[in-house]
Amino acid sequence: MERPAFSEFSPHLFWDVDLKELSWEKHTPFMVGRIMEYGVMEDWELLRKYFTIDEIADEAAKLRTLNPLTFNFITSISGRDPKSFRCYYFKAFEQTL
Repeated sequence: MERPAFSEFSPHLFWDVDLKELSWEKHTPFMVGRIMEYGVMEDWELLRKYFTIDEIADEAAKLRTLNPLTFNFITSISGRDPKSFRCYYFKAFEQTL
C-alpha cells in the first residue's frame, strides 16, 4: 500500500530528523508515535487514510513509551489489552524535584 509523504504531515512533527533518512518500512513505529502524540487532527486523519486502526495499534504496541493520554486513546479505539503494548511495562523517566 502506498504511504503518505512525510511532507504531508505538520512540519513540527519531524523538526529534529532528516526526512531524507526516514522510510515507512524502517521507521513506522517512530512515525506513528510522533503523529499520535504530537500531531493535530489533520495529521491523525491523514494517518487513518493510509493505515487501519489495527495497523496503527500494531505499530504503537512496539513503542517503548507513549504518553498516558495517547496510550489510553489507542487501547480504547483498538479494543486491545493494554498489556499487549510494550509501553505498558516501561515507565517514562519522571523527573522529581
